[in-house]
Parts: sequence; structure tokens; C-alpha cells
Amino acid sequence: MTKTRWTTQQWFAAVLVAMVVLILGAAAFGAQALNRTTQVSNRLNDRISPARTAVVQLGDALRNQDTALRGYLLSGAPQLLDLYRQSVTEEATAAAALRDVLAGEAGPLADLAAIEDEAARWRTGIAEPALRTRDRDVSTAAFDPVRGRLATLDQRLSTARQEGRAALGEARELRNTVFLAAVGALLLLIVVIAVLLRTTVVQPLHRLGAAARRVADGDFTHELAPDGPIEVTQLGRDVEAMRRRLVDALTVTQQARDDLEQREAELRRSNADLEQFAYVASHDLQEPLRKVASFCQMLERRYAAALDERGKQYIGFAVDGATRMQRLINDLLTFSRIGRLYDDERPVDLNDIVDRVEDSLAVSIGETGARIVRPRLPVVAGDATLLTMLWQNLLGNAIKFRRPDEPPVVEITAAADGASWAFTVSDNGIGIDPEFADKIFVIFQRLHPRDRYDGTGIGLAVCKKVVEHHGGEIALDPAYRKGARFTFSLPA
Repeated sequence: MTKTRWTTQQWFAAVLVAMVVLILGAAAFGAQALNRTTQVSNRLNDRISPARTAVVQLGDALRNQDTALRGYLLSGAPQLLDLYRQSVTEEATAAAALRDVLAGEAGPLADLAAIEDEAARWRTGIAEPALRTRDRDVSTAAFDPVRGRLATLDQRLSTARQEGRAALGEARELRNTVFLAAVGALLLLIVVIAVLLRTTVVQPLHRLGAAARRVADGDFTHELAPDGPIEVTQLGRDVEAMRRRLVDALTVTQQARDDLEQREAELRRSNADLEQFAYVASHDLQEPLRKVASFCQMLERRYAAALDERGKQYIGFAVDGATRMQRLINDLLTFSRIGRLYDDERPVDLNDIVDRVEDSLAVSIGETGARIVRPRLPVVAGDATLLTMLWQNLLGNAIKFRRPDEPPVVEITAAADGASWAFTVSDNGIGIDPEFADKIFVIFQRLHPRDRYDGTGIGLAVCKKVVEHHGGEIALDPAYRKGARFTFSLPA
């Protein structure tokens, strides 16, 4: 059976619901306790205490009636009679005030009614007849029932005050207990929340982080086993999936690295073979060619009289073939040395390079009347020998492939292009058909027969390799129709 896991949101929702329930329960109990405390306090302050004051006033009014009556009967002073009647009025006023204060208090109200009845009986039965007859023989004991009823009411109110104070103390104690219990429950709930968050969220995240750091430290075979809420579990699964993809990518990379190392070893062997071939080509192959050419020329000179025109022609073919073979070998050696022997990188002033190239082409420039137009050229980073080959071939081709009816004009431009320089070399020669734009940069590819233009067809291939070795690009501008224009870039 699959164990249902809560999400982090569900955990927080449950915690919030528990806190809300606790707060509402505490608020309800606290409200009841406060209400009980308020009721008891209001009864004491609004009824019992004012009632005791009113009882004192009522007692004073009743006792003043008895005292004034007996004084008047003994002395006949009219002010005592006035005091008697005023006390009766004060009795009524105090009784009315006491009745308002004791509204809802059945026992005290009954005692008040008994006091009023007893006082009325004393006045109708004792006081009023004595005032009419001026009978001085009024017993003080006649007023004792009124005093007794008044003492009963006062005792009842005193008892009620004591009970109210006790109830108020209990209500306050209950209130304090409820609030302390609510605070304790809230603190306990906070502790439970902290423990739950630690066990259900923090610890799974900590374990997941530790496992992820272990993988990040290089233990890519360590599998992640996430637990905890759904979000944490899903995060762990995503990290585990990422780890597996990384392991797969590392496996593929390692295989590619092994293949690359193997190919690098093969390339080193191939370069070693190429260097050996270059050595053989520069020494062992050229020596027989020189001998063939040399002996053919000696044969022609010594036996010229014995040879007819066809024989001389055959010897000329042999000498020309050996010479062309030497040129091909030399050009091939030059091509192979690019990036292998010539691999320097330093600031190179192209003005000096082009000056040297013009000096080397001085004979061709003088014979053809060529004119080279160039601005002040920049300083670039590269190998001076390779850059000399580049400009030698570009300018040499511009002069070689000229129109027969006009002197060649070669124009050079240079413009900064970010971290590199963009160059163009344009001429007014015979031009190149755009369909051969790629073919002309292939080694030993020729567009014209040898009897018309000499060369081995390696010049533009050398230019392409030199430019690409320096991190640039070279191409034929197909939109230029006045001759040929080559564009290339070199690092600043």
C-alpha cells in the first residue's frame, strides 16, 4: 500500500488550522471567563456596594424618626417634629433608591419590603397616636422590630458582598487559568510545529542537500533517495534525474575523450609521418630530380649534334617535367609547414610586409607597369613569414592574371571590424567566375592551362590556410565584376 505524503502546503495549512482552532477556543473560554468576572464585578460595584450605602441611609432615616419622636414628646420642640417628618421623607427616598439598586435581587427586596411594612406599622400603631395624644410613655422596644428587619437586610447584603468577592476571586482565577492554559498550549503548538517542520521538511532537505553535495564533489555514482513532503521528494527526483543525465553525458564525454586521445595519437603519428615525408621530399626526392634534370641538360649539350629536333624536344620535356616536379614538391613543403614550422604570434606591421612583397615583385611590376594602391595598413597579430606568403600570393596573382591590353591596378583597403581587421585586395584583371569561388582555394586546382599561366595552383590554398591559421576567413567577392576581389580578416 502506497503511503500518502503531504505536501509542504498541506503541512502549513494543518498547522495554521490548529493555531486558529487553539486561538478560537482560547478566545471563547477567555470571553466566558471575562464575562463571568465582569458580571460578578458589576454586581458588587453596581448593586451590593451602593445597596449597603443606601441601607445606611435608610437606617439613619428610621432611627432619626424614633429619636425625633421621643424628643418631641418629651420637649415639645417643633423642630424635632419637623425632623421626624423629614426623616419619613428620607426613608421613602432611601427605600426607593435601594429598590432601584436591588432590582433582580429577590432576597434583599423582600427584606426591604419587610422593613417598610414594619416601619409603617410602627408609625400607624405607635408614632402617629403618640403625636396626637402627646403620650410620653412611648417604649423604645416598639421600634425593635424595625431594627431587626434592618439588621437582617444589612446582614444579607454583607453576606452577598462576601460571596461576591469570593465569586470574583474565583472568576479571576478561572480567567487567569484559561489565559495561562492558552499561552501554554500555544507555546506547545509552536514547539510541535518546529519539530514537525524539522522532521518533515528541514531534515529531508538537509539529507537531499548532503547527497547533492556528495554528487557535486565528484561521487557521480551516489544515488539520491529523497523523502519528506511531495515537493521535496519531487525535487530529489529531479536532482537524481539530472545526476543520471550527467553520468550519461560524462560517459559519452569520456568515450569521446578516449576517441579524441586515440585520434590525437594517430594524428601525432600522422604528423610524424608527414614530417618524415617532408624530410624525404626535401632531400631524397629532390636529389634524383636534380640529377635527372642535370643529366638531361648534359646529354643535350654533349650530343646536340647527334640529336634531331624530336630528340631535343623529348629532352626538353624531361627537363621541364623534373623542374615542375621540384616546384610542386617545394610548394607542397611550404603548404605543410604552415602552422607547423611557422607558428609565431607577435605584432606585425603589414606596411613592412607589403613593402617587402613589392620589392620581391619589383621585376613583374616593372615589366607590366603595375600600380598598387594601398592605405596606411594596421598592425596585426600573427607570423611574419606566413603573412608574407599571404600578401605575396595575393599581389602576385593580381599581377599575373592581368588583362593583356592594360596595366594591372591593385587596390588594397583595410577597415577595423571589432577585434579584427577586414581587408580587400581588388584588381582589374581577367577575374574569376563565381562558380569557381570554392574550387580556387583547393590545393593544386587550376583554372587555366600551364602554357598560358605558369604556377602549380597552390597559391590561393596557401592564402586560405594562412588566414584560417590566424583565426580569420577569406573569400572571393562574387559581386565584383571589374576583375577579382578577395576579402579576408585578421586579428587586430
